[in-house]
Amino acid sequence: MEKEIRILLAEDDLNLGQLLHTFLKSKGFSVSLAQNGKIAFEKFNKNTYDFCVFDVMMPEMDGFTLAKEIREIDKQIPILFLTAKSMKDDKLEGFSLGADDYLTKPFAMEELLARINAILRRTDISTEEVSEEDLYIGSIKYEPEFRLLHLKDEVKKLTTKENQLLQLLVKNKNDILDRNATLRAIWGDDNYFNGRSMDVYIAKLRKVLKADESVEIMNVHGKGFKLVIK
Repeated sequence: MEKEIRILLAEDDLNLGQLLHTFLKSKGFSVSLAQNGKIAFEKFNKNTYDFCVFDVMMPEMDGFTLAKEIREIDKQIPILFLTAKSMKDDKLEGFSLGADDYLTKPFAMEELLARINAILRRTDISTEEVSEEDLYIGSIKYEPEFRLLHLKDEVKKLTTKENQLLQLLVKNKNDILDRNATLRAIWGDDNYFNGRSMDVYIAKLRKVLKADESVEIMNVHGKGFKLVIK
């Protein structure tokens, strides 16, 4: 069964945003439209996406800042920038932030579609539904939608924040999950008190995941955490 590709679209031009939303939906994508970078970042932290299309010049949070925040949480998700700018330095900045492509306005809708499909092929995002194997952390079955971990002798129901943390760790498996970016994503602020709270949740997850000795959440000093499956 084919997987529906979920696109996060951030565009502050209401008319263009609606046109892009309608066009991409007509091509079989699931599209979530945000009217500025701040709303887009909030949507990103509450939902799961496969692809990002960001306008560069937006209020609240511009596309470059949005991409930087998202890259600290998810280093793999493809990002395509839309911009009225054509300056070389702007494109270089976008690519330095991890952009996969850059499309200058005005553009043809079919060109946008072609670029999205090319990136999807290049980044090898599967069009198949996630297999059962992908829902395991070591030998522990994980159901993020229901906040459930199936351990050897019990089923553990995670709290909302435990689940959000674990999803980010799994998404960045064997890579560093940035501490401050995670705090901003889940708690909305990277202050000291939220940091202490997150440490408590990390400790709780470590305790639960001890059911499989091959699974470890490592502290990376000065940077964040890493979920390692040996």
